[in-house]
Amino acid sequence: MRKLVVVGVACVLLGACTAGRAQSGGGVRATSSPLPELQGAGLDGARLSSDAYRGTVLVVNVWASWCGPCTREQPQLVEVARRYRDRGVAFLGINSIDQVAAARTWVARYHVPYPSISDQAGHYAATLGYLGLPDTYVVDPHGTIRYVVTGPTDAAQLSGLLDQILAPKSG
Repeated sequence: MRKLVVVGVACVLLGACTAGRAQSGGGVRATSSPLPELQGAGLDGARLSSDAYRGTVLVVNVWASWCGPCTREQPQLVEVARRYRDRGVAFLGINSIDQVAAARTWVARYHVPYPSISDQAGHYAATLGYLGLPDTYVVDPHGTIRYVVTGPTDAAQLSGLLDQILAPKSG
């Protein structure tokens, strides 16, 4: 029975990962909700917490090594993370419902320059209210989620969202 439940959950997640998603440039929703606390063991075993990023713009990406759209998205995330690093933008991954060994292989394969929290139970993805993998959350320096990208993002889309948050405010 347990195996049947696990297989059923995997099928639902795989369907959520791939169903109705564009090849790139996922749907964007503006929002103004607090980023829930995200903390746990990183893929390297170190403790990670979203609270460590207060005061900086943060991009949180929920992903898994078995997710096809995540595979297409990852090089775009790496590009943007490197390009915006010197502008005070940090990235944090949430590796959802995945095997740690597979996730570590993924990070090495794509040369991911930022840490990821291992979320084997899918708890953090659920607290973010994600609809399926991948999802990306752009958080302002005050810890408020400003944009949610449902589905795979690309460098142009994510850069545009970051530029809006980083733009000097007039008035």
